[in-house]
Amino acid sequence: MAGKEARILVADTEEGIQHLVEAMLPPLGYQVILAGDGEDIVKKAGETRPGVILLGSPVPPADRIELIRRLKADKNAGMIPVVFMSDPADTASRASALDAGADDLLSKPVDQLELRARLNSLLKVMAYNEVTLNHQKELDTEISRRTESFKKTLEKLKAASLDTVYRLSRAAEYKDEDTGAHVQRMSHYSTAIARAMKLDDEFVENILWAAPMHDIGKIGIPDRVLQKPAKLDDDEWVIMRSHTTIGFEILKDSDVDFIKLAADVAISHHEKWNGTGYPRGIKGAETPIAGRIVALADVFDALTSERPYKKPWPLEKALSIIAEGKGTHFDPDAADAFLSIQDEITRELNFWKFMHAEPTAEAPELDLSGLFP
Repeated sequence: MAGKEARILVADTEEGIQHLVEAMLPPLGYQVILAGDGEDIVKKAGETRPGVILLGSPVPPADRIELIRRLKADKNAGMIPVVFMSDPADTASRASALDAGADDLLSKPVDQLELRARLNSLLKVMAYNEVTLNHQKELDTEISRRTESFKKTLEKLKAASLDTVYRLSRAAEYKDEDTGAHVQRMSHYSTAIARAMKLDDEFVENILWAAPMHDIGKIGIPDRVLQKPAKLDDDEWVIMRSHTTIGFEILKDSDVDFIKLAADVAISHHEKWNGTGYPRGIKGAETPIAGRIVALADVFDALTSERPYKKPWPLEKALSIIAEGKGTHFDPDAADAFLSIQDEITRELNFWKFMHAEPTAEAPELDLSGLFP
């Protein structure tokens, strides 16, 4: 900022000083802007963006220091250099002005040569500050642009990765389920429950990825057991139930958080709150929270889905089973959270079009231990 482009805001109610400074500045190539009281100074400083503010006696002396603070705190005027003009003998005011943020001092009466030197120096500082500020704004804009681009790319990668998790998880379900959508519904039910339980965002996202792998261990179950059309005998039940430990062995020891969570889910999603589940027969909070959530989601999906051995249960009946199982089969907190979001769960069911199937008029009594291997 130099020459005729440079604007100098002069704030001094002493008529002699104002006229003197006004007469000095135009010959030096500066445009003069006059201001009176404090409000006028702050307003004009923000609107005109002068290169320097010459602050003399625009208001009662006691208010000048506060005015400097206001100027320095103003988002539009804060970077503009302020020169405090005063009697050199008034050391107290000059010290207070510097403490308040004044950039330089100028003695009255004003010397033209000294004024010129002060302005040249401060205008260079102002020009540098503006270049730096503009560069920072451009940098911030570019960072924001790249951050947004990175977020979009990351979301695409996450979506692609989640799709891969779904597809690989379906490999384990392929011979056992009528529909591969089971793993996706499980994922969304579990996420909804975790969110309703007010678990942290990282956990909510991780369970979205972990839940689909709950039955990954079924890939190690022989077809003769997995696809047996009749009821399994005791030995076959032992084999079937081993899918929990097989899944854990596949997923354990990973350094990836959601796979670590998936290992917990694989081994614990058939445990029950009262300790009658498998494979370890643990009870209550001994079961990892992810396993407790997925256990509920798995049962609900089984109830409301069509399987070779059953028609889908009505939503009301499925919800009553969850409510009845609270504190025995299911974690009470997980059950409460699930029952509190019935509208969201219903929307998810409708999305997958499973509510379109006609349920049986009277469903038989449900043996949970037999339906959910």
